[in-house]
Amino acid sequence: LRGPEGRELTSLVRKATLKDSSLPHKYEKVHNFKVHTFRGPHWCEYCANFMWGLKAQGVKCADCGLNVHKQCSTMVPRNCVPDLKHVKKVYSCELTTLVKAHNTKRPMVVDMCIQEIESRGLKSEGLYRMSGFSDSVEDVKSAFDRDGEKTDISANAYEDINIITGALKLYLRDLPIPVISYDAYPRFIEVAKLEDPEKQQEAFREALELLPAAHSETLRYLMVHLKRVTLNEKDNLMNAENLGIVFGPTLLRAPNLDAMTALNDIRYQRQVVEFLIKNEDTLF
Repeated sequence: LRGPEGRELTSLVRKATLKDSSLPHKYEKVHNFKVHTFRGPHWCEYCANFMWGLKAQGVKCADCGLNVHKQCSTMVPRNCVPDLKHVKKVYSCELTTLVKAHNTKRPMVVDMCIQEIESRGLKSEGLYRMSGFSDSVEDVKSAFDRDGEKTDISANAYEDINIITGALKLYLRDLPIPVISYDAYPRFIEVAKLEDPEKQQEAFREALELLPAAHSETLRYLMVHLKRVTLNEKDNLMNAENLGIVFGPTLLRAPNLDAMTALNDIRYQRQVVEFLIKNEDTLF
């Protein structure tokens, strides 16, 4: 397409592909392209050329809706800005996708649950170890998926704080990529095995740099919160070791390891979380 119409389309393409976000640049995200059959005439939003064919003419980003030729998809910048029209659920949604869609530093589930827990539950005995009624936890999950940040998780809606802790743990478990990502997992387990505390501290700092920005920020916020939980150990009976047992397998999941290796890793998963809680003030 040439002439004024072509230039106008190219301008629209540029706006679509270079759409900015108020989040820091480090919160970059690759497009989630899937083969797509377009109805009616379609132009590639990267090269501005026509997409030929009757079916599977190109690919569409499932998160932001960008439409491009399959061959163009490898050249599109890593600047996907997910649109809430396409990102319709909260649980089981990839972490960076969710925060970019809502333009927040961390998932709203994490923020809202932690704020609720800190306002009325820090002294609750067995906090995070005790389980809330599973049907109520599922209700909270459904509410977040339906209503997002408008979800009511106050004491009026859910008097038992264990329902809120259960909803938070379920959110973290349901992440398709854990908070401590599969790519970074081997390094964290390796660091947990070090015996020299000083070397371990520096090695953990380096391991944390492997995490995507949204994952790192979510982990930081969670560790600061869990440190506050331990400061109320006299009432809630939850220290860093206990919390490590609860959150180890939730925050770290072995990527395709055999059953025996995964079983052996459980001890180190716990130690990773325990160390992060105890040293959150110097590590983050």
